[in-house]
Amino acid sequence: MTSTPDAPLLIVDRLRTVFRLPDGREAAAVDDVSFHLNRGETLGLVGESGSGKSVTALSIIGLVMPPGRISSGRIVFDGRDLVPLGEDEMRRVRGRRIGFVFQEPMIALNPVYTIGFQIAETLMVHDLARGAAGKRRTLELLDAVRIPDPARRAKEYPHQLSGGLRQRAMMALALAAEPSLLIADEPTTALDVTVQAEVLDLLRDLRKQFGLSVLLITHDLGVVAEMADRVAVMYCGRIVEQAPVADLFAEPKHPYTRGLIASIPGGQAGARLVAIPGTVPALGKFGDGCAFAPRCPDRFEPCATVVPGVTPLAGNRTVRCHLHSAADAPPEGGRS
Repeated sequence: MTSTPDAPLLIVDRLRTVFRLPDGREAAAVDDVSFHLNRGETLGLVGESGSGKSVTALSIIGLVMPPGRISSGRIVFDGRDLVPLGEDEMRRVRGRRIGFVFQEPMIALNPVYTIGFQIAETLMVHDLARGAAGKRRTLELLDAVRIPDPARRAKEYPHQLSGGLRQRAMMALALAAEPSLLIADEPTTALDVTVQAEVLDLLRDLRKQFGLSVLLITHDLGVVAEMADRVAVMYCGRIVEQAPVADLFAEPKHPYTRGLIASIPGGQAGARLVAIPGTVPALGKFGDGCAFAPRCPDRFEPCATVVPGVTPLAGNRTVRCHLHSAADAPPEGGRS
C-alpha cells in the first residue's frame, strides 16, 4: 500500500485488542475502533480512566504486552499496515517515525542514566548522530523543549528534575528521531496547573516547529478544547462520537459526551458539581448492548441488548448511539 501527500498519516480501521481474563475468557479493551489522523493535525482521544485510550495508543506502537494482543483490524501508518510487522520492523517505526510521550516520565525514563545520555543513545540507535554531533543535537533538543541551562541538565538524572522538567525531557526524547507522529498519553496529568499550561504551550509550538501530527490522549476536555482540531470520545473500548472540536462542544450528540461536558467545573460558586451517575464497568463486564446504557438518562428498549452501530452525521461527524439510528430512534416521549 502506498501513501499520497493528501492521505491521512494514520488510519486505525476496526481495531480490536483483547486481554485474556483469569477465567480464560478474552475481553476486548479496544473494540471495533476506527479513526484517522491527518498530516499536521491534532486529534484528541478523550474519555474516563478505563475507557481504552492508552491501550489504543499502545496498540498503535506495538507495545501491547501479554495477556493482551491485537486480534483484528488494521493500523495503517503512512500507507503501511503496522499490525503484521515483527518486532525488529516495529523498532524502526517506533521512536523513529512515531514518538511517544508517556503519562509518567519518571517511569518511562531510565533512572540510572543521565537525561543527556538517554537522548544521545536514541540518536545513535537510529543512526542519526554519534559522538560530538550527538552531544550537540542533544543540547539542541533540550533547548527546543525549553529546558534551562541544557548543558547542565543533560548531566542530571531523572530524579534530579522537577515533574515539569522530566516531562520536557520526555518530549525531547520522543522528538529526537524527528518523527512525523507524536502520541502524547495524558502529558499533563501529574503536573500542577501552571506547569500544565506551560507544557501544553510547548506542545503546541513543537507541533508547528517539527511539522508533527499529534494524537493527544486525555481525560481533560479543557485540554481538548485548547489543543485539538478534532476529537474522538471513547467509552468502554469503543469510540462513541467523533467531530471537529468546536462542533462537539457546541452540540454534543452522544449522551456520554453531553455528560462529560456538563461535568466540567465552572458554574456558580457553591453550585453542586454535575456528575455522570455510576462508574465505568470493569473489563469483561461491559454488557451485551451499549456499554453506557446503565448510566444513560436517554436509554430505551434496544440499548441494553443491541450494540449500536456507527451513524454518519453531517459535518464530518459520527456517533455510535441508537438515538441517532433511523431504525432505532424512539418516538417522542418513548425514552426511559
